[in-house]
Amino acid sequence: MTEEDLNKLADAWIRYYHAPKNSKAYEETVWATEEELDLLFDGKSEELWQVILKVHERDQSIAIRQVLSAGTIENLLSHFGELYIERVEEKARQDPAFAKVLGGVWQDQMSDEIWSRLQAVWDRRGWDGIPE
Repeated sequence: MTEEDLNKLADAWIRYYHAPKNSKAYEETVWATEEELDLLFDGKSEELWQVILKVHERDQSIAIRQVLSAGTIENLLSHFGELYIERVEEKARQDPAFAKVLGGVWQDQMSDEIWSRLQAVWDRRGWDGIPE
């Protein structure tokens, strides 16, 4: 996937999650969520990681943080945690906004070790009624 393809995917993914259900924008961008799942299940984890980073750079609204954390990031770490936990930890240390996104991730199928390492770098403020 080219850089341009990754950018288009990230932009469409964001538009999809901001679009009203069944709107024209929603229908035109649903492909982005399908492509995200294809990357996951086709083992294209590096491209999925790049999409996560691009989405995070472009939109840090609560709506996007919720889907990115309890969807895309959770899936990446559940399936490829051993390959990505160091990068996730580093990004969280360098970027407090990314650490905040991680606060919405659930353990799902992550190993206890990956889950523990994630919890060590996440920022739960703003999630589940925890004050900012």
